[in-house]
Amino acid sequence: MIELTIEQRHAVSNPHESPPRALDPDTQTTYVLIPEDQYQQIKQLIEGDDEVVDGLYRHAMEVFRREGWDDPSMDVYDELDPRRNS
Repeated sequence: MIELTIEQRHAVSNPHESPPRALDPDTQTTYVLIPEDQYQQIKQLIEGDDEVVDGLYRHAMEVFRREGWDDPSMDVYDELDPRRNS
């Protein structure tokens, strides 16, 4: 693990640059610095943690219902859902 420099600590705490980025001048690769807890959440999504994905799906469906997606005219989109049991 590397330790942040003073300049990096200021960048991490700066709300105007969120999340801060770091450039490796040798490779021209840009890195995004995020807190580890956010990284773990993103990692679960990327790796397809079913519990996390299911939880997000339930929240998204609630928002969709509030926005009128439960209108019968929207039923045609349910047929396109790949998770739907045939």
